[in-house]
Amino acid sequence: MGFQRNVILGALVADAAAMGLHWLYDQSRLADLAVAGPLSFRTPDPAAYAGVRGYFAHAGKGAGAPSHYGEVLQFMLAHLAQRSGVFERVAYQQAYRVYFGPGGAYVGYVDRPMRLTLARLLQIDQPADYPARSGADDDQIPALCAVPALVAAGATDHVVSEAVAVTNANPVAEDGARALSTSLAAIRDGAPLGDALVKGAVVSGDHLRPLLEQALALPALDAVAAAARFGMPCHLSQALPVSFHIAATARDLAQGVEANVLAGGDSCGRAMALGSLLGAAHGVPESLVAKLANRSLIERDLNLLQY
Repeated sequence: MGFQRNVILGALVADAAAMGLHWLYDQSRLADLAVAGPLSFRTPDPAAYAGVRGYFAHAGKGAGAPSHYGEVLQFMLAHLAQRSGVFERVAYQQAYRVYFGPGGAYVGYVDRPMRLTLARLLQIDQPADYPARSGADDDQIPALCAVPALVAAGATDHVVSEAVAVTNANPVAEDGARALSTSLAAIRDGAPLGDALVKGAVVSGDHLRPLLEQALALPALDAVAAAARFGMPCHLSQALPVSFHIAATARDLAQGVEANVLAGGDSCGRAMALGSLLGAAHGVPESLVAKLANRSLIERDLNLLQY
């Protein structure tokens, strides 16, 4: 039960911690902002983005709210919790179309994989006709959003790949999801975090493996340098190496999430891998869980999933 809780809460904490400065690409601006105090769990403020490279995506959200990445993870958690941990693809696609589609309850940023997935599903009247690979041919981080919940529920590699293809029908996306799910499963089975990350890199495919191995070879925590080296945007070839580097070198979740925000760019996207890995390996402090805006709903679904 501890693993299930920590792997999901770790990702959600890391996502919410980064949301206030998400997609701010100027590392100097972030360093200046850090002088005033921690970068984590800030309320989004357009002034932080003024005059520098960045995209202000989360107007109207308060501190501790999830980004669109966190919303998808919470959505998968709810799906699994209502079905005793079993992923049901067609039911998930139908609910995804209703919740994130036009007129649905979701209000927030819509990324490319979500937009293209919805466009495909909305063209089909009968859920039974939904294609298994309904997602976009896209190798960006949305592919990882559901992975922490799936691993927490004990999903097989086949089920993880099936779920990823709902929004990201792309081989690199599937490789990235396999790398994360393999690392998380290794932690669940008792492997130290460093060994688990190596196991994930080994199965990450020809494109990602050399990048992840380079990231794991970096000797000490320097998220800013890692992001400058591998890239700050949303593609898995950029984000996953930075996530693996921080996970391998941070002493705990709190240090990792702060380093992730300071690195800049798609910090919320990186949170899906980084937070789940650090949460699974080191635990999630109650002081961080208390900052989550949707805590009551998350706790409800965690309890359903666990029991």
